[in-house]
Formats: sequence, structure tokens, C-alpha cells
Amino acid sequence: MVDIIIPVYRPEHTFRLLLQKLQEQTFVVHKVIIANTEQRLWEEYIQKEYGSSEAASEEFHQMPFALEIFHVKKEEFDHGGTRRLAVQRSAADIFICMTQDAIPVDDCLVEQLIKPFQDDRVAAVCGRQIPKQDCSVIEAYTRSFNYPETDMVKAKEDLDRLGIKTFFCSNVCAAYRKDIWEELGGFEAHTIFNEDMIYAGHAVGAGYLVAYAANAVVVHSHNYSAGEQFRRNFDLAVSQKQHPEVFSGISSESEGVRMVMNTAKYLLTLKKPWLIINLVWQSAFKYLGYLAGQRYESMKKSRIIRFTMNPGYWHALWEREKETEQKK
Repeated sequence: MVDIIIPVYRPEHTFRLLLQKLQEQTFVVHKVIIANTEQRLWEEYIQKEYGSSEAASEEFHQMPFALEIFHVKKEEFDHGGTRRLAVQRSAADIFICMTQDAIPVDDCLVEQLIKPFQDDRVAAVCGRQIPKQDCSVIEAYTRSFNYPETDMVKAKEDLDRLGIKTFFCSNVCAAYRKDIWEELGGFEAHTIFNEDMIYAGHAVGAGYLVAYAANAVVVHSHNYSAGEQFRRNFDLAVSQKQHPEVFSGISSESEGVRMVMNTAKYLLTLKKPWLIINLVWQSAFKYLGYLAGQRYESMKKSRIIRFTMNPGYWHALWEREKETEQKK
């Protein structure tokens, strides 16, 4: 039995398309669990997209799987914690995490994504992401660099060879064996970002395998600005800094440098060398964001809020720290 979990915030028409694509899958899932942020925004989406809650309910009831929706407040949303709440609502053997803007390219996504679980040692399976049509040349190449066309199964023994790529995994489209997930404690309850790789790192450390299914494909990409790249990599570095048990001694910088060099070569083969300026500009902001995130502990709160993509995470963290101090 397989369930799908999708955190949702301000959904657009593409989310309805995602639900339609999931209905067409060769492997029919048991339930789709929607973890929506802000009930008011969900109600506005239903009104805009379906015309009325009655029309939406009628369409939902015709789906081949159950649809379960629960709501959290914006200040309560957490990348790991909200997904934990959703997983707790699932009784399936395998659950799949997706994002609201990841669109399956065919009807075999679920089938291909769960196939590696034929090996009982596989704890997680990451699907492949290909770029949208409006994706920039640089971002499109980044997708092909991170999501190749060949399958892969990775284990602890691959750490020396693959480094951080050993537990590369993305909840844009990834599947998990529920019993192993529970055994390992699941996603971290409070994470700024990177809950998928943190979990995959724990799984690899415990002797389990992380698979990559190249034929489980979704369309997903973003054209981030330089500032957004800075903030995203700031949060990425914070997540790594907060989990030394996973990331200590494993360099992210070397993989980043390799990607930049390969992208530059690719731009030259396209005879578009002027794009290398944009590549260097974006890469500089990524690296500066990463360096800043590595040093977040020495920063003022006001600066952290300026640098992060997830201010709600910090406010919740500081509130918990304040409550802990008061109890002492």
C-alpha cells in the first residue's frame, strides 16, 4: 500500500494538474494526504479553481484514491515537522513525498519510484527532476547534473567516492519505506531545510541503501534570482551545521565547484560563453550564502532574518529556546 504526501501553500492550477496526473498512474495509490498551510488560502484556491467547495468535493470523490486534507498555520509550518504530521496519518507500507509543483511526465511515476524497494535494504528512493520549458539554460544543466539518466543505489561504502552525493535525496519526489522510517525516527521534527538529506544520511549511516530511480520523472525547476540563491544556500548551510552527525567531514564545496566547472564547459559547447558571467555571478551568491549559513551562530537575529528563506523557522526556534530558559 502506497500513500502520497504533498505539503501545499498557495496552490495554483498546476496543483490540480498534479492531482490529475496522479489519477492516471498505473499503480493506484491508497491515499493522497495534503498538508496545507493556512486554511483560508486553501478555501480561496478551491473557490477560484473549482467554483465552489461542492464542485471540488464532487471531483475529489471521483478520484481513484482517498484525499485527506489537514491545515497548519503558517507560523507552525516546518519542513520536517509538517511532513511528520502527514506521515502519521498514513498506514501505508511506502509513502511518497512530493511538492505541489512537481508534475509527473507519464503514468509510470509511482510504479518506477517504488520498484527499488524490492530490495529490503532500500530505505529511500529519489526520483528524477527535469526542467520546465521556461527554465534558464544554467538551471536546466544543473538539473541534468544532479539528476542523471541512469539508476543508482548508494551505500555507506560509497561515501569516499561520492561524498555528499551518497545521500542526495529530494522530497520534491521521493519515496520511503515506512517501517525503516519509523525505526530511524523519521524526519527531524524541526528543520529549516534539507529534511530529506538529513534522513537519508541517517539511513546510510545505519547501513541502509538510498536509491535513485531515473525513470521516475517529474517536471520541476525554479529560476531563482541571485538573492534567492543566497538565501536558499544560507538555509542549506544552517541545516548542515545543525546536523554534524550527518554532514561533518563531508564537503559540499567540492561538489559545487565540480558542477560550476561542468556547467561552464557546457555553455562553451553551446557557444554561449557570455552566460558564464551569469554562472559566476549566481555561483558567487550561492557560495556567499553557504559561508554565511556556516557562521549563523555568531550572527545577530536581525541579520539571520534578512538572510533566510524561512523566517518562521527562526521565530519558532527562538520561542522554544525562550521557553526552555524560563523553565530552568
